[in-house]
Amino acid sequence: MNVLPAALVAPVDNRTSTEPADLLQLMWLASPALPIGGFSYSEVLESAIERIGLREAADVSEWLRDQLLLVQARCDMALVAQAIVAWRARDHARVIALNTWALQTRESSELRLQTEQMGRSLMGWLRHQHNGDDERIAASRVCASPCYPVAFALAVSLTGASAASCLHSFAFGWAENMVQAAVKAVPLGQSAGQRILAELVQAIPQAVTEALATDDNSRQAFAPMLAILSAQHETQYSRLFRS
Repeated sequence: MNVLPAALVAPVDNRTSTEPADLLQLMWLASPALPIGGFSYSEVLESAIERIGLREAADVSEWLRDQLLLVQARCDMALVAQAIVAWRARDHARVIALNTWALQTRESSELRLQTEQMGRSLMGWLRHQHNGDDERIAASRVCASPCYPVAFALAVSLTGASAASCLHSFAFGWAENMVQAAVKAVPLGQSAGQRILAELVQAIPQAVTEALATDDNSRQAFAPMLAILSAQHETQYSRLFRS
């Protein structure tokens, strides 16, 4: 695990409230309609369906809940929380260090290509939204190859929302996208998909709490089965998704 120097650790963001305008921005950023390509990825779920045999809604729900609490909370969500603080402090050295860690710890080419593609697309979308704002456009170019969590952190850092609210948005967007992937790939009915989403929503607050409590020494991307299934997905005979 790469541990960042203490000098790069930014102060904690203690904002506690989210205004309606900021809440709408978080809802917008969590939407699968955002043109960043998230709908084209299953993040290994498709491989797990074929190789592990996820066939029932209960199996899919358990798989995704474990992924939320054991992978997202400890890695990408923690990364978002730390990057929000760095962006708001204009600590670009810290942002670059976090982004470098994210890219170095992706355990398959598919997972790295996903985070780079979505990060690049979100930065491009932000430049379009803030056309004419030189400071924000310059911020979107700080990282040569921005990963998605760092790009998302920049987007939400431009709001006045608390870090916790930002993480709830990030986690819900991930959960909704994974459920839609499951509905298509298992396949499942829409009602079963909504039941799975409801179960994930129940687990999101716990994931947010863990992510906010994670520091550089405890943030980690160790998910060996996920890495193996991701590598196997690259040669899966028939597939709908890019990862």
